[in-house]
Amino acid sequence: MTDETLARLQFATTAGFHWLFVMLTLGLAPLIAVMHTRHALGGAPLMERMTRFWGQIYVVNYVLGIVTGLVMEFQFGLAWSGLAEYAGNVFGAPLALETIVAFFAESTFLGMWIFGWGKLPKAVHVTLIWLVTLTAYASAYWIMVANGFLQHPVGHEVRGGVAYLTDFGAMLTNPNAINALVHAATAALMTGGVFVAGVSSYHFLKRTAEREFFRTSLRLGLFVATPAAFVALYYGFVQIPTLVDTQPMKAATLRGHVDDVGSLRVEDVQAQLAQRFGAGDYRPPAWIATAFDVMQGVGYLIFLLVVVALVLLYRDWYLRFRPAAYLMLVAVPLPFAAALGGWLLREVGRQPWAVYGELTTAAARSPVGSMTASLVLFCGVFLALTVADLALITRYARRGPADTDLGGSPGDGQAERATASLAL
Repeated sequence: MTDETLARLQFATTAGFHWLFVMLTLGLAPLIAVMHTRHALGGAPLMERMTRFWGQIYVVNYVLGIVTGLVMEFQFGLAWSGLAEYAGNVFGAPLALETIVAFFAESTFLGMWIFGWGKLPKAVHVTLIWLVTLTAYASAYWIMVANGFLQHPVGHEVRGGVAYLTDFGAMLTNPNAINALVHAATAALMTGGVFVAGVSSYHFLKRTAEREFFRTSLRLGLFVATPAAFVALYYGFVQIPTLVDTQPMKAATLRGHVDDVGSLRVEDVQAQLAQRFGAGDYRPPAWIATAFDVMQGVGYLIFLLVVVALVLLYRDWYLRFRPAAYLMLVAVPLPFAAALGGWLLREVGRQPWAVYGELTTAAARSPVGSMTASLVLFCGVFLALTVADLALITRYARRGPADTDLGGSPGDGQAERATASLAL
């Protein structure tokens, strides 16, 4: 492999792993906020127990996701200083705002929520989890604004070989960012809903005594996942016509896999781009079409599963039809596979550009030597973090709500137990 390929693989590894953590974090936060709100308004002990149980799984995933995000931030200086030099004046602003929102505001609100059990007024405490949710999605917005500029650069001018921001409003309303944000946010909600439904189904198969607890959780998960899956699919296709205008080569590569690319052909677009930008190979890897097929196929499958499960639950057949519970349990990894396919399509599909039409990936790379050692190190660290995340989530999910660590036992007000276990 060339050094450029190793650098790209290293960033793909860090960003890809981080994206999978983020999907579950964004997906679970609104569900937990709804549970906590219902507890605060009605005082139902069941809702309090649900909030604590799903909340501790959220906290575990959030903590490990933060670690992967911190590592990813160093990539720009380590391997992509050319990108920072060219576009740092433009996409550095949304990245900085994302850091302020995610690493400062969101983390502060989450810490106060974790330690606030039994110590803060109910109204303040439930407000905190909604602030955690809002800042999480605000963070996603700023990331998509930065990424949208790389995909379709707007609101800037180039002087002396460096991009300078001229229209912040155009950058904030970039259709490439807004449509992708809706697509990603609803895919995350689908992920959170399927996860909650899958874990609940596991406990039905296990014939746990917490029947009402997991029945209520299952209902909420399916009610969220069903419309979220539909909107995610819809906004996936909404972005295709935009590609025809902004990234015609990516659109042409999808010819035969989607109907909205018109008469675009890879050979014709290659000739047009070569004439516009000079000699070179402007074709992304052909396998991005497979990534699209994976994302689309898994998305349809998930939508079908959650609709069928919701109908069975409504008719009170779900708990008596064990194959449905098995299918929902097996479906838990599917949203992550779809998310990874979509991410590969979006990022690899714009190659050979780091900033589409303006800065190539080769020009964006730092003038460093071999990336082999750092790639091995990064892959090892992320593999360890992923294994730790899966092990802890599986442990808490299988254990059930009988011995919840977040905030201590329901109603006892001992928030100290939250950090004793979850911070390790």
